[in-house]
This record gives sequence, C-alpha cells and structure tokens, in this order.
Amino acid sequence: MAEGTKDTKSSNQMWGGRFASGPDAIMEEINASIDFDKKLFAQDIRGSIAHATMLAQQRIISAEDKDKIVQGLNTILSEIEGGKFEFSRRLEDIHMNVEARLATLIGPAAGRLHTARSRNDQVALDFRLWVKEELQKTEKMLTDLIAAFLDRAEEHAESVMPGFTHLQTAQPVTFGHHCMAYVEMFGRDRSRVRHAIEHLDESPIGAAALAGTGYPIDRHMTAKALGFREPTRNSIDTVSDRDFAIEFLSIAAICSMHLSRLAEEIVIWSTPQFGFVRLSDAFSTGSSIMPQKKNPDAAELVRAKTGRINGSLIALLTIMKGLPLAYSKDMQEDKEQVFDAAESLELAIAAMTGMVRDLTINTARMKAAAGSGYSTATDLADWLVREAGLPFRDAHHVTGHAVALAETKGCDLSELPLAELQAINPAITDKVYEVLTVEASVASRKSFGGTAPSEVRKQIAYWRARN
Repeated sequence: MAEGTKDTKSSNQMWGGRFASGPDAIMEEINASIDFDKKLFAQDIRGSIAHATMLAQQRIISAEDKDKIVQGLNTILSEIEGGKFEFSRRLEDIHMNVEARLATLIGPAAGRLHTARSRNDQVALDFRLWVKEELQKTEKMLTDLIAAFLDRAEEHAESVMPGFTHLQTAQPVTFGHHCMAYVEMFGRDRSRVRHAIEHLDESPIGAAALAGTGYPIDRHMTAKALGFREPTRNSIDTVSDRDFAIEFLSIAAICSMHLSRLAEEIVIWSTPQFGFVRLSDAFSTGSSIMPQKKNPDAAELVRAKTGRINGSLIALLTIMKGLPLAYSKDMQEDKEQVFDAAESLELAIAAMTGMVRDLTINTARMKAAAGSGYSTATDLADWLVREAGLPFRDAHHVTGHAVALAETKGCDLSELPLAELQAINPAITDKVYEVLTVEASVASRKSFGGTAPSEVRKQIAYWRARN
C-alpha cells in the first residue's frame, strides 16, 4: 500500500496533515484512553449539549445546527446506554468517539460543536462532573452507614464492653459509645466530602486549550446549565488542575482507613477467643478443609481495599508532582486511579453498612470481658481522691497495691475483702464497692462525650438531628 494511501485511511483525523503517517501499534496502544474514559460518556454528552446550547444562544452557531447536534447527542446517549455503540481505540478517547459518531449521524453540523472549546477543557469538565457525582453518591452512602451505627448505638447504649488501649483492657465502656466513635469518624469523612464538592463546584468549559477563547461565549450560562456554582476563574489553572481528583482520593484514603480499622475490630471480635460478635452467613465464608471455620472474609476484604485506594492516591500525586503548567499528556493517567478507588470505596462502604446492621452482638461475653484486667482500677483511684481526699498520684499508688493483691489472690478488685483493702489504706470504706462494678463505672462517666448511657443517648439524639 502506498504511503499516501496509508495516511488517508489510518492517520488520526485530529492530527490532520501534521503527521505524514498514522501512529504505529505501540503508539496507538499507549495513546488510547477509550478503554477506561468511556466511563465518562454521560458527562461528555451532557457537557456537549450545554456547550452547543450556549453557542446557539450567543449566535456563534445557528439554532438549526444546535438542534441537530442535541438530537444527535441524545441518539448517541441512547445507543451507549443500550449497548449498541461501537467504541474505537483508533479514535483515542470518549470525546472523539462521540464526535465521530455525531458526524455520521448529522453530517457537517457536527463539526461546529467543538467551536470555542478544546479537549483540554472538555476532559476537565467531564472528569469534574464525574467526580462530583461520585462524591454525592459517597455522601449518601456515608449517611446510610452513620444511620446503621446510630441504630446499633441506641440498641446498645447500656451494653457494657471493655474499652482498650494498646489492645489491652483499659476501662469499661458501652458498646453504644464504641459505635458512636465510628459515627464521629464517618461524620468527619462526610464533612470532607461536602467540602470537596464545594471546592470543585466550578465549571471548566470555556477555558479552551489553556488561554480562553476569542468567541463571545457565556461561561456563566454553561456553568448554571451543568449545575456548577460558577465558572473557573483562570484558564491555565482550569486545564491543568487535578486537585479535585487528588482531594477525592485523599478523602477515599482517609475513609477507607476508618473502614479498615472497623474491619480489623470485627475480625478480632468475631474470633472464638473474643466472641463479641457473630457475622451472618451473608458476610462470611467457610474453609475448604476445616468445616468448623467461619471466616470474616467481607471484613478482611474491606481491610485490604485500603491498600488499593492508598496506592491510587500516591500514584496520582506522583503523576502530577512534576508537571509544568498547563496540560500534559501525563494527566491521561489520572482517571484509572480515581475510577478504581471509587469502585473500591463504594464496595467497602456498602459491605460495612451491611455488616454493621447484620452483626449479632454477644452482650454477655462483652460484659464478662469488661471486668477483666482490673478495668475498674481507675474507678478505685478516683474514689480515693473524691471520698478519701488523697492526691491522685497517691491514690494511683494505693490502687496499684490493690491490683497487685488481687492478682496474687486471683480475684477481681470487687472481691477483695474490706479488711485487706484497709490494710493498704485505712481510709477505704465499704462504700468503695459501689464503684467497683463495670455498670457503676460506665454510669459514672457523665462528662460531655463520656461513655455513660445518658451521655451516649444525648450524642445519638444530636447525630440523628443532623443526619
């Protein structure tokens, strides 16, 4: 085949006469993004309809051409949604695939759509729209997860369990209070999501390649049509900005870290050694060789997803760190990281919401464990300060002797005879036994945000009002 014939048939139409021949197989492979950016089809078509409508309003294109463009784009949208659209890797990306099909459908009028815009601001628009929608979806999913925790917290506002530091029994708390700790975590995640939506709520379309355009466009009109607060204010920053994607990945990484901590607790709590919770069959699997096993695979996979999401964040930060302004082809590598992280985060939140609602709580086992490890020792020290007038450091010393005695005798603090406690410090009276039970311990923690059931219920009411 003659070189001229090859050029006519296989060169990328966007490059026109600049290149004597089309890209070879390697160049086509590295340059094409349609395999993943076809996910942006709805956003691309939505943006093009808004752009064409604005061009007609500003009399940059005719109303007749605009109508043809909008009708053709809606046809393409139906084709893609119906699985009838054939994506071509030779056309590189979602933008050119849509534009090429539009030309087939409506003829020369399709060529007017790209007036006053570039693929640089077009992809920035598509990607922002997609991330904004994903953040809105994440916000709703986090709201559902918070609601699941609020239900469990209300159910178990008085259920006593051990509170841990260093994974060692520290002080008794309630399971409701423990649940509310995750409400706070995921509430902060949701706040970050809302702030991220606010940060990216600016329309890129109209920035063109990097310098804006000489056409009399109305960027405020397209911003409003696309649901943005306003247009972006600097055309160079607009086409080179991927902060919104990095912020999404940062939020995803923090949220998945919280999910992973919860998953780790579920894994630990569901072991026979703890026996605090039981997962249903819906979120467990069996062993291929050990019939007695019930593995918390859903929790383990939520824990593992964190690694993928963290990797996506580091990848995009690394891609962007050395890029001069404005657009560079490196930025084509941004989408796969975000798409993968979004899919992982959605799945992890959905799985965890299901597990939280589905958990069977063994309150008897939790209560028994709450009293282990001399968890009411701090209550004894506080009683000595409050009732016997000892300085806290002295009370701490006396309590340490009492714990050592209980360890020697193999009993709990509440089982030590009064005479033996008075031998350690004569100021101790029989009233001390009122604070040495786990129920008395948690009931006494009435400071704002404390574990007392009354405080837990206050925090549940607060969160129900704002959820």
